[in-house]
Amino acid sequence: MKKILIANRGEIAVRVVRACRDAGLTSVAVYADPDADALHVRLADEAYSLDGTASEDTYLNGDRLIEIANRAGADAVHPGYGFLSENADFAQAVLDADLCWIGPTPEAIRDLGNKVTAREIAVKAGAPLVPGSDGPVADADAVRAFAEEHGLPIAIKAAFGGGGRGMRIAHRMDDIEDAFESAVRESEAAFGRGECFVERFLEKPRHVEAQILADTHGNIVVLGTRDCSLQRRNQKLIEEAPAPFLTDEQRERIHESARDICRQAGYTGAGTVEYLVAPDGVISFLEVNTRLQVEHPVTEQTTGVDLVLQQFRIADGLEVEPKSDPIPVGHAFEFRLNAEDPGHGFLPCPGTIEVFEAPTGAGIRMDSGVQSGSIIPDAYDSLMAKLIVTGADRAQALRRATSALDELVIRGVPTVVPFHQAVIRDPAFNSDDELGVHTTWIENDFSETLAASDELAAAAPGARRKRLTIDIDGKSVQLGLPERLLTGLIEGRSNSGETDESSSAGSAAADETALTAPINGTLVKWLVEDGASVADGDPVAVLEAMKMETKVSAHRGGQLARGEQQADDRVERGDVLGHIS
Repeated sequence: MKKILIANRGEIAVRVVRACRDAGLTSVAVYADPDADALHVRLADEAYSLDGTASEDTYLNGDRLIEIANRAGADAVHPGYGFLSENADFAQAVLDADLCWIGPTPEAIRDLGNKVTAREIAVKAGAPLVPGSDGPVADADAVRAFAEEHGLPIAIKAAFGGGGRGMRIAHRMDDIEDAFESAVRESEAAFGRGECFVERFLEKPRHVEAQILADTHGNIVVLGTRDCSLQRRNQKLIEEAPAPFLTDEQRERIHESARDICRQAGYTGAGTVEYLVAPDGVISFLEVNTRLQVEHPVTEQTTGVDLVLQQFRIADGLEVEPKSDPIPVGHAFEFRLNAEDPGHGFLPCPGTIEVFEAPTGAGIRMDSGVQSGSIIPDAYDSLMAKLIVTGADRAQALRRATSALDELVIRGVPTVVPFHQAVIRDPAFNSDDELGVHTTWIENDFSETLAASDELAAAAPGARRKRLTIDIDGKSVQLGLPERLLTGLIEGRSNSGETDESSSAGSAAADETALTAPINGTLVKWLVEDGASVADGDPVAVLEAMKMETKVSAHRGGQLARGEQQADDRVERGDVLGHIS
């Protein structure tokens, strides 16, 4: 390999660009319109436009990505995580285009990415498992039948995807229909496929995973464990390595079953085998992520192994280094820095980062896709950067993390930093004797009330772009510009539309009956009929933004008069969705 196209965006694209530099390889970035000025675009050796905004037209458009790879003269494709990283058809298309695919084989992705066949492989490998459906479930009735046979709670999960997308937990029979529909919608939005399966859900489990590297020479190395129990909406917020407070027997069971699963599947590349560990010590196989994980830096910090460089080696047909399981040294935490307001239920909040100042000091690493002035679009997920803190042991790493989070400065958009600061001071998390958190701890047991952010941002100015055709020496060239700048040039004024927006927002604020959109996004559906009576706090609509669904609640009791917006309509934060009077 000499030239790698990075089929992704944000901090993982920056991470792969830096790994390319370390390996002496040329990096090729791609970008959707909102990412035209993003950090990964500026750092890569070359960058090409994907000509669009929506994920399905850009980062999920496999044909377009391969076309750009060929145009750029790339000989390999690194998919990062998310988007097409676990799409077997895309992996096969890359190989069919005579490009090197930096990842497992399409067969392994298909077998392990489908959580149904992954369960079958885990059974053959002798891994521990909870009851689950034999295949994807056809509808909510099939989910209900499973729950009646095996009991509640149950987990409805995307069959083709990971990272918590397309996963819903149902604790009551009455929740099943909405949970199933929501899981299907989110799975389709994130992965392009909506098939879901169902399995028993363990109450208050820890989420523990094993990082593996497997090469084409038969070497399968387990690089230790990680604990990723602190999650909201089934997506991780804080991870650490090695997973603390496991017995030697539990750790050995996880290592060996992870290795056996990967061997059974004929796996090659970097991957993660995930488990749930119940309070009584029961271990249950969860899934295999056939890609690099967001939390891979904590493993790198405690093993000294660069996982992206190892991906390059494996794709080049070389053996992994090391060839045996390393013994972790020290302890590391990763804090995901998402543009979300924890004081508003982790409401996703796109906008412009006015100030981004990373902490410094011993044991500090910042993997970032942004810097001061960067735009956080609402079309993609909310992850901006990751703060990784390493210490000689867990106690020292916690002390360093406390200082680092206090030093970190991010202004312009709300972030989850206040939540991180509260958690690392919570005895349930920082105890020397046990880990008191679990996968639903944030929703059910986290008791601290966090203030709403003062920086709830409106739509990122300049995030939308338009193109016009110009002539340069008689040759037609397309020029992409921020929409507002282009409008200002055409109309002879800058900051076009700002007066209208501000007056509109002011009018909405003055009307106490107005039900307004809390975020920029897409209206998924109304939950109540026009003219229905609602109580203060009742959910009335669902919006989708940054790959997450957010319910809009009634701000007062009364009769709802819905606005003109319909499903799939675009809305901006502050738009009036209706009136409650």
